[in-house]
Amino acid sequence: MGSATSELPSRRTPLADAAETGLKIVVVGGFGVGKTTLVRSVSEIRPLNTEEVMTQAGVGVDETSGVAAKTTTTVAFDFGRISLNEHMVLYLFGAPGQERFWFLWDRLFSGTLGAVVLVDTRRMDDSWYAIDRLEHHRTPFVVAVNRFDDDPSRHSLDEIRQALALPEHVPLIDCDARVRSSGKNVLITLVNHLYELAMTRENTEQPEMTEMTP
Repeated sequence: MGSATSELPSRRTPLADAAETGLKIVVVGGFGVGKTTLVRSVSEIRPLNTEEVMTQAGVGVDETSGVAAKTTTTVAFDFGRISLNEHMVLYLFGAPGQERFWFLWDRLFSGTLGAVVLVDTRRMDDSWYAIDRLEHHRTPFVVAVNRFDDDPSRHSLDEIRQALALPEHVPLIDCDARVRSSGKNVLITLVNHLYELAMTRENTEQPEMTEMTP
């Protein structure tokens, strides 16, 4: 990413007394795509990070092409919280990106209502596993393209949708994981998607009304 600083909240706010709905959301994607950055930028509490300094032990194990400047890595998960309104709170879990930690993903998906797949267009292939696992668990998700300053490709969203073979009903948007308002927009898009799916399911499951005849 570039040198721009994150748009951090001016203060860390306590959970509102009126909060009554908590949703577990998982942020997944490839190594170095910006999952920790996204959780950190939107969280209204001090986020829990399990980042460790990358060492020689990861050489030849972790694929670092395209993210050679990265010096730390998540080894368990990130955790943060954001209140979308007085009543709805999202609990965010950022999954580790390296293949050697993928075994943790299935446990993180437990109890998850929805997910965000972060995509780095310089390393598009890293997104396949995340999409595959979410589809396997039948977990609704949105895809957010984290635009990096040093990415010259600037693929359009239509091109990215085609490359990832995303169905039309899966929301696909641009974002900057460093900027709080952008990250919040991603989460709002996910919540709206979950609401639309719930309404569609409810309408489908309602029994058809039959006309009563005397």
